Amino acid sequence: MTRPAIIVAHGQPSNPGPQQRAVEALAAEVARRAGRQVLGATLAQPDALGDAVRSAPNGLIYPMFMAEGWFTGTELPRRLSALGAGQVTLLRPFGVDLTLPDLCIGMVRQGAAAEGWDPAQVTLLLIAHGSQRARGSARGAEAMAEKLRPAFRQVVTGFIEEAPFLADAARDLGPHAIALPFFATRAEHVTDDIPEALAEAGFTGPCLPPIGLAPEAPKLIAAALDRCDAAIAPSAAGA
Repeated sequence: MTRPAIIVAHGQPSNPGPQQRAVEALAAEVARRAGRQVLGATLAQPDALGDAVRSAPNGLIYPMFMAEGWFTGTELPRRLSALGAGQVTLLRPFGVDLTLPDLCIGMVRQGAAAEGWDPAQVTLLLIAHGSQRARGSARGAEAMAEKLRPAFRQVVTGFIEEAPFLADAARDLGPHAIALPFFATRAEHVTDDIPEALAEAGFTGPCLPPIGLAPEAPKLIAAALDRCDAAIAPSAAGA
């Protein structure tokens, strides 16, 4: 059974329109690849999630988030419950997909090739959100860094909202440093905070687009939806 899907992102409360349009564009590309109805909604855009759930009341909910934490474990389920979405299936978020390390490695290798660098010489600066209140973001980024370390000379992490802060982590990383934002979307942290911190640190290497904007991301999401359907089908057949 191929069920409809809803990709849910955090969005940008101060200016929700651009991020809502971005997740809708991502959903359209995933739909093209997956051959199913896929809708997009941000939590910041008023009524977006409710409209999507009413259009796909039995859908697969795909969190376009980088970590399993309060939003994916508590807030998103609370909102879905308040909308009466009892028949939806909540998937694990984008940031913990088992195929994401390969996507990160491929993206950094492309960045290294563009600079004429051997990937084995690269120091990767993995940039994540972090939090002063919860450890989910930092744990997720550190787990990803551990998976990426065999592919590069060095992998270090820097955070926007906790130590090691990005402006400190980005200093003195050598001549072959590449920054990769471990973010799902291009919101304020990516457009404002990251460039400011890198400039403060004197970081001169390339800063790649956030991993959620990789051209291969829609294929990854489509595959996750297919795996979920495949896992559900035997249970439904035996019911």
